[in-house]
Amino acid sequence: MKNILYIGNKLAGKGRTATTIDILGPLLQEEGFKLRYASSLHNVSARLLHMMRITFLSRNWAHFVLIDTYSTRNFWYAITVARLCKSLRMNYIPILHGGNLPERLIKNPKALNIFIKNAHVVVSPSDYLIDAFAKANFNHIIKIPNHIDLKKYPFKLRSEIQPRLLWVRSFADIYNPEMALDVLELISEKYPDSHLCMVGPDKDGSMKKCISIAAQKNLSIEFTGLLDKEDWISMSKNYDLFINTSNFDNLPVSVIEAMALGLPVISTDVGGIPFLIKHGENGILTPPFKAVGMADHIYELLENNELVIRIAQNAKATAEDFNWDKVKYLWLQLFEG
Repeated sequence: MKNILYIGNKLAGKGRTATTIDILGPLLQEEGFKLRYASSLHNVSARLLHMMRITFLSRNWAHFVLIDTYSTRNFWYAITVARLCKSLRMNYIPILHGGNLPERLIKNPKALNIFIKNAHVVVSPSDYLIDAFAKANFNHIIKIPNHIDLKKYPFKLRSEIQPRLLWVRSFADIYNPEMALDVLELISEKYPDSHLCMVGPDKDGSMKKCISIAAQKNLSIEFTGLLDKEDWISMSKNYDLFINTSNFDNLPVSVIEAMALGLPVISTDVGGIPFLIKHGENGILTPPFKAVGMADHIYELLENNELVIRIAQNAKATAEDFNWDKVKYLWLQLFEG
């Protein structure tokens, strides 16, 4: 088995939402790979320095370097570590996560061109980014989907639903949590018993703003903060609809998890979401920033049990394609093939 250095934001133990490095890394270890990680340091500058130090120290140990690659400011740690890998003749493998990475093709074409060209191979969890990069003549990107352990997600078929909404994401501007409040305010006019639960940590002050707005408007909202996955999965039984309000997205695991749990998903149609959800078949799509449109789709589901059942059953079948028992063979083929 190979030795793998995994570079990413390993901050689940620091009050942040678990990311791919927190989930994929241990699963690869269970398959027999030896892993080192960088970094779990909270300070951004210290984290980058730690990543570079561990990369240098692993130059004669690691067969591969996995690099979680995002589209916001963490984009630059991926670029920096990749340059170091190139100078040390280390095989690095970017995993493309950022839903706004296509914008980087326009803003930073030279940096991305070198980053992609020098990679051992490039992995994308979604057809969305593969398609976007192919249009820029990057054609050697392979698809390995995000994954879940399906047996941990008990499916509940909701034949009758109530206006009880669940939102699971970090509170950050790019995920537009305020739109969820606008949606709740709208549907509460028709369904006064409507309720929203928002699960996730505050990343940029958005949670404080949402709490203030909810209090001012007397909205029925529970803010749980960050929960262990097992806790919010258990809590999901008390809710009937899952809403995703992102402005940018790739292939969010929380949406796949909701589909596995039987929660009909209503999501903005941004980034990679339309590659996952087919409108009216395994979920509902609506334009970003359009709370009225999302509310109208919620009304439609509340008044059409047959549609709810059909969407939930189709979504379950979709989620099965992301089961780790299937996805792991793609990683094994990459490292050992």
